[in-house]
Amino acid sequence: QVQLVESGGGSVQAGDSLRLSCAASGRAFSSYFGWFRQAPGKEREFVVGIRWGSGSIDYADSAKGRFTLSRDNAKNTVYLQMNSLKPEDTAVYYCAVGGSSYRNPTSYSYWGQGTQVTVSS
Repeated sequence: QVQLVESGGGSVQAGDSLRLSCAASGRAFSSYFGWFRQAPGKEREFVVGIRWGSGSIDYADSAKGRFTLSRDNAKNTVYLQMNSLKPEDTAVYYCAVGGSSYRNPTSYSYWGQGTQVTVSS
């Protein structure tokens, strides 16, 4: 059984930084891993994903240049460093594993519970 636990969310000012963590138990890290976010009234949106075997990373345009995905295999943890945060980054952020593609949320098998990120102007 795979379990994912996100942490690191919070309320910050525009321009600040946050680092989200996704800790996994079980044989979580195979195929694709992704970070997604969902703002109130909006669909779940792709942020960044990694193809675990190759290490190839795909960033959404909204994340390029500001967000960085990294991983610590020893700790079974993936991080999302978010810099220069904007109010439009406000959302619940989810990590997911088991996907068959980077960007399609329906292809992912396991999801964390989400962590709230709120950015005020």
